[in-house]
Amino acid sequence: MPNSADDLAERIAIAAERFGAAWVEPDPLAAVAAARQLAAAVDETLRATVDRARAAGRTWQEIGDLLGTTRQAAFQRFGRPIDPRTGEPMSKALLPGAAERAVSLLTDYVDGRYDRLKQDFDAAMTALLDDAKLDAGRAQLASMVGAYEGMDEPATRAFGEHTVVSVPMRFEAATMTGRVSFSQDGKVAGLFVLLPDKDQP
Repeated sequence: MPNSADDLAERIAIAAERFGAAWVEPDPLAAVAAARQLAAAVDETLRATVDRARAAGRTWQEIGDLLGTTRQAAFQRFGRPIDPRTGEPMSKALLPGAAERAVSLLTDYVDGRYDRLKQDFDAAMTALLDDAKLDAGRAQLASMVGAYEGMDEPATRAFGEHTVVSVPMRFEAATMTGRVSFSQDGKVAGLFVLLPDKDQP
């Protein structure tokens, strides 16, 4: 893992060079893969700079203000909480592939593909949401904000023992936030379409 400003800058430069080369390749998926590597390098740099700011005594409020979010959202994304029961760092591991799965699930929801949507629901979600309730939710959403138009970049964070993905969803009259929560075993433990707020990561 990079441990200096030079290491971080070199990693970003290499990733940016790979992206530039992939951009002109015939297969656009090569550029997608390179862009993902670049985003990961930038994210690692952001985390390192937040750690440095915290070590220098800067507050979560100051960091949140710079990132355009709340201090709670900044802490949830970058903090390193200690379990009060054990004194050990709490796990911040994210479920691999959570962002892609969340986008797929939300797409299934807005398209009405409920059989696919419910395949990985946990027991509580299965008991809570049948097809009629999912249909009613879609109808209410359409009455509030109109037709679905598309999604933007998802954001993934750890929340307790869950991985939570927030996805901006564009509708005719507003941008909503699709939010999917995954348990550690990969089951879907929550699915919502909400009005956006400043607590998004």
